[in-house]
Amino acid sequence: MRIPRVHLTIPLHVGAAVELPPSACEHLLRVLRLSEGAPLLLCNGDGMDYRATLGEIGKRGARAQILEALPNHAESPLRITLAQALARGEKMDWVIQKATELGVAQIQPIVTERTEVRLDAERASRRLAHWQAVATAACEQSGRARVPTVFEPLTLAAYAAGVDADAIRLALDPDGDALSNALNGGALQNTTPIHIVVGPEGGLSERDHAQLRAAGFSGVRLGPRILRTETAGLAAIASLQTLAGDLR
Repeated sequence: MRIPRVHLTIPLHVGAAVELPPSACEHLLRVLRLSEGAPLLLCNGDGMDYRATLGEIGKRGARAQILEALPNHAESPLRITLAQALARGEKMDWVIQKATELGVAQIQPIVTERTEVRLDAERASRRLAHWQAVATAACEQSGRARVPTVFEPLTLAAYAAGVDADAIRLALDPDGDALSNALNGGALQNTTPIHIVVGPEGGLSERDHAQLRAAGFSGVRLGPRILRTETAGLAAIASLQTLAGDLR
């Protein structure tokens, strides 16, 4: 039986009894129908898994008793930031969920010239909280110990201007160079940040490409087929991790 994972935002240590959040209690008690003594795995983003048992169950919640701290080996060796153009409907949720499962470190929603989704400040705040919850749930499901940060949306220009100077910078482009050529045939270093830009449904415009080139991004293609916005970034992440040996 798969042991349920619960992400918490508090310090964890062996011997502690911690309150479980309402959302976790709802899932563990009402959906999974677990009883006291059931095994759990807790995590809080510090890179460790904490083996625990479901403790006292009350009318308003439940506690977990931490038994042991274990190193987590599910994290990707690559520090990938996915800069994803805002997508319509549930596509953004899909991208965030799957990118988290694949091991990205950060997700930066961006607004490009052809981006059709527009969010005012209130909607952006609500969507950001929702996206972070999607990433947290995907972390619990996939066995990761670190939840990727989902940042508030930025314009393409603002994002590109803030990329680390030593980062590998890739922009997906059907007319770009092969991925291996863009990397100059070199081995990927685990300490080097990697940024991947994915355009919207209509693709990156010439102005977008010009901004990215000026910021040091290389255009790369992923084979002979044109991929949808919700597919392209995931394919790029998997390709890079294959080159790094993460998917062996």
